[in-house]
Amino acid sequence: MVKKDFLKDLKTMNADVLCFQETKASAEDVKDVLQLIPGYYGFSNSSKARKGYSGTAIFSKEEPLNVTYDLGFEDHDMEGRVITAEFLTYFLVTVYTPNSGDGLKRLDYRETWDEAFREHIVSLKRRKPVIVCGDLNVAHKEIDIARPKENYNKSAGYTQREIDGFQKLLDEGFIDTFRHFKPTEVKYTYWNNLFNSRARNVGWRIDYFLVPENMVSKVKKADIYTEYMGSDHCPIALTVDI
Repeated sequence: MVKKDFLKDLKTMNADVLCFQETKASAEDVKDVLQLIPGYYGFSNSSKARKGYSGTAIFSKEEPLNVTYDLGFEDHDMEGRVITAEFLTYFLVTVYTPNSGDGLKRLDYRETWDEAFREHIVSLKRRKPVIVCGDLNVAHKEIDIARPKENYNKSAGYTQREIDGFQKLLDEGFIDTFRHFKPTEVKYTYWNNLFNSRARNVGWRIDYFLVPENMVSKVKKADIYTEYMGSDHCPIALTVDI
């Protein structure tokens, strides 16, 4: 079901490209949304493992040259977590990185995912610049999480192994755009709904736009829109001349 406020917010944003994670939607569901916001080409990747789980989508005003799905590894391709759209001068990759789960029961798998995703991005980067957008399910530094000491190496999304996996991606020549422009600003993109965390701003910054170093000069703004409600995440945005 699509909420009216969601459609209103999409029209207000008027973005050239919209990336969604954890859509929990089928291809038909995405087509239905596109009918309500004309002017976009739509591409979706649904979970093959189970219905109504995970999933990603890209809506773009410009038709991509090519769109591919997943990472090319069966172990990582069952949950609809990656879409790669190729445009004339860049790739856009939207990603919903697996959560390590309660009790960190999926942390070992998460490490193998991070490696495979990094290989995918690096391979694309050899061809043309890559913009990575999505829920990477990790708070990179203490400034990115409201309660770092309480969560470090205990909670999914803030273990050293997850932090190291994200850092390895940055070490391949990628820039965290929000932190690049706002090195000391405390702002979050996710709040746990169970504990009224958003009202108290006890959050995590786990959603990112990453760009290669040679594209940073073209980035004009990187924003987090905490004013938009309706989800346990809020939208983030990138303004770039490409």
